[in-house]
Amino acid sequence: MRVQLVDPPAYTPPYDYALAAALVRAGAVVELSTSRCVYGPAPAAEGFAVRADFYPRATAGRHGVKTRRALRLAEHVPGMLRHRRRAPRQADVVHYQWLTLEALDAFLMARNVPRVFTSHNVLRRGEGRVRERAARLVAARADALVAHTAAGAGELVSRFGADPDCVHTIRHGAFDYLTRQPDERPLPAELAAVEASVVLCFGVLRPYKGVDVLVEAFEGLEDTELWVVGRPWIDVDPLKRAARRTGATVRFVERFVPDAELPAFFRRADLVVLPYRRIDQSGVLYTALAFGKPLVLSDVGGFSEIGRDHGAARLVPPGNAPALREALGELLTDHEARGRLAERAAAAAAGPYSWDAIGRRTLAMYENLLR
Repeated sequence: MRVQLVDPPAYTPPYDYALAAALVRAGAVVELSTSRCVYGPAPAAEGFAVRADFYPRATAGRHGVKTRRALRLAEHVPGMLRHRRRAPRQADVVHYQWLTLEALDAFLMARNVPRVFTSHNVLRRGEGRVRERAARLVAARADALVAHTAAGAGELVSRFGADPDCVHTIRHGAFDYLTRQPDERPLPAELAAVEASVVLCFGVLRPYKGVDVLVEAFEGLEDTELWVVGRPWIDVDPLKRAARRTGATVRFVERFVPDAELPAFFRRADLVVLPYRRIDQSGVLYTALAFGKPLVLSDVGGFSEIGRDHGAARLVPPGNAPALREALGELLTDHEARGRLAERAAAAAAGPYSWDAIGRRTLAMYENLLR
């Protein structure tokens, strides 16, 4: 079977490349149609072809953000039209990971070939009337829809009007490639010298991620540090002032952490905490699973499934700093409880969240579509 995966803006190269490789191992011939990565090198392509079909001018050179956006907008429709002409000749199934302009792209998807669309982060999609209509359009025009969690699958049906028979729940895989990088780098010296327990909150800082709740929850916790690591898309000063008021030791690493540096942070962490207010799934979660780390997660969306279905996380109500403080305090003083969570996280990563399991499940969905 010939499969074309499509991610025009290259929003999720780690996911795209891992899924493509898993499909190859399951027996498919795969091509990834995308654009050049502008934020660091792309992962290795293991047995599949990669075509940088989209946005050649926007991704060439060192353009500023505004220039890149303008160029991408100008190149978008011609790129989608080229893709629509070529795809039916090159593939038996076309699987879209992202669509840059959903309201328009719903009408520019390939024709005369089964079309699959993966709705990443369903619970955060369709905010506002225009975006919701666009999401409903894509749901109506795709032949099959993929959600990574049961919560997301239910949202596709109840909120976006998808046909339940067309919706498939296929998990997002654990990012195990991060655990075996040849150029892995150590922690910065000032972090490597820390002897206390470490609670890690990793990823781009946004309001919905609840870092303010985590900082508040750290008040009164002793012999431990909170590391907030990631590029801020919010004003960090209020978080720093809140941290000073708690008297806790909170370190902010306010930058993008490349793949080669990432493992050292996760290997050092005694707990990984994601106190999100609302979420379907998270790449940071699947990184923590790959490293077999004990997890404390908000009881929301797909996070709940990690805790309830697999026992791989302690769940706390979103936005509840006292409950989060209690969970952190218990786990930081109970080595055996942390060990059990770590074992279950590693088992989930090697089992239902393994890419080989996901590749087989995805290929079976394609085969059913063709039948």
